[in-house]
Amino acid sequence: MNKLKFYIDGAWVDPATPSTLGIVNPATEETFAQISLGSRQDVDRAARAARRAFATWCDVSVEARLTYLRKVIEGFRARLPDLARMMTLEMGAPITFATERQATVALFHFEEAARVLAEYRFEERMGNEIVRREPIGVCGLITPWNWPLNQVASKVAPALATGCTVVLKPSEIAPLSAMLLAEIIHDAGIPAGVFNLVNGDGPVVGEAIAAHPAIDMVSFTGSTSAGIRVAKLAADTVKRVAQELGGKSANIILGDADLKTAVIEGVHACYTNGGQNCQSPTRMLIPRASRDAAFAAAREAVDSIRLGDPLDPASTMGPMVNQGQFDKIQDLIQSGIDEGATLVAGGMGRPAEVNRGYYVRPTVFGDVTPQMRIAREEIFGPVMSIMSYDTEDEAVDIANDTPFGLAGFVQSKDLDRARKIANRIRAGRVYLNGARFDRSLPFGGYKQSGNGREFGVFGFEEYLEVKAILGYRASAQ
Repeated sequence: MNKLKFYIDGAWVDPATPSTLGIVNPATEETFAQISLGSRQDVDRAARAARRAFATWCDVSVEARLTYLRKVIEGFRARLPDLARMMTLEMGAPITFATERQATVALFHFEEAARVLAEYRFEERMGNEIVRREPIGVCGLITPWNWPLNQVASKVAPALATGCTVVLKPSEIAPLSAMLLAEIIHDAGIPAGVFNLVNGDGPVVGEAIAAHPAIDMVSFTGSTSAGIRVAKLAADTVKRVAQELGGKSANIILGDADLKTAVIEGVHACYTNGGQNCQSPTRMLIPRASRDAAFAAAREAVDSIRLGDPLDPASTMGPMVNQGQFDKIQDLIQSGIDEGATLVAGGMGRPAEVNRGYYVRPTVFGDVTPQMRIAREEIFGPVMSIMSYDTEDEAVDIANDTPFGLAGFVQSKDLDRARKIANRIRAGRVYLNGARFDRSLPFGGYKQSGNGREFGVFGFEEYLEVKAILGYRASAQ
């Protein structure tokens, strides 16, 4: 599969300067596709196309934009199996998970954008005056590899729905599902220049998008360090910057919870997407007296994981995305051992049942203290830390003792008690008792987990400017 062209101004075009990159299947460690790496010239071409298209797309009626979105949704549904399989190949998500979660939730963002658009009031009276919301303009969207289509859709769908135009840079590690989406958008008949895709790496294409004077907003999902770089580059042109960055979420299990159930569910929640998940509850906080029972439940949860070929529907965990991610996780597991944490399950090296692929042993540490690296750094793999507390106040202090603030989790039979704890957690989302991930509610972080919100009406409004019109009533009279 050679995907060497970019989608710019309604057509698949050659890059300005030929430069290729192999896409590696993390389950086999074999290169199975080639893409082109873009340049500043490619970004400039895409940004100029998006700027031209914005002049007319911003005035397209709500009804017409809804028609386009519905065509994208139809095309997405028709190709959902292809999209899921592509994500399995490019980043290792097990095919069942890729189908039921990775691809399906990406589709939801288009469905949700259409729902919000159909009901949204772009103008309203405020006293005698008018408050109007208008599309911000050309949006540069930079997305990660761990949810390669979900994160693309969560940005592209509201941007198009609000009347913005787009220059997208998907992750160069897992870009192929986004390229399939570009085909779906093209087949839906969306006008030339409204959606553009340029592949490339962060230091070249990502930075060119963040700094380009024709781009009005940049929405970035990725590491906190990369987000800081994007914000600095965007500052020179005073762009709006929306960011969803790292996380180190705490899962507080209160003393009245069903400990075994909460621990087992917490381990599986931590290992969602192989642990390559920004809001994973990687720090499990338990009453000190529950240590041994929690360790036993964690081992039971790990033993139930089916690690194997991601194309096998029975596999529940696949490989990490690449060698670099594998090496980073191994280093952090070793640090946990060296710093004196108790190895409850897993450990260093590949699982015994596999001899190739970037597979990591699902790992649980106990007796973790707040200053250990595994308690402070975002590991982005199937590694969970169990930490003990004596009082609820101490549990909240430990949960908040992090530069991140993306999500929190609380388990208790008493919902009012859990709610009081949730109110004290400094994070953009808090899940009580295994509540499901709701993509119509706002998603985003406190502190170094980012700014702005995605999903639903909150994500929709990230792509809108606010204009006040004064004196219209007096003029009309």
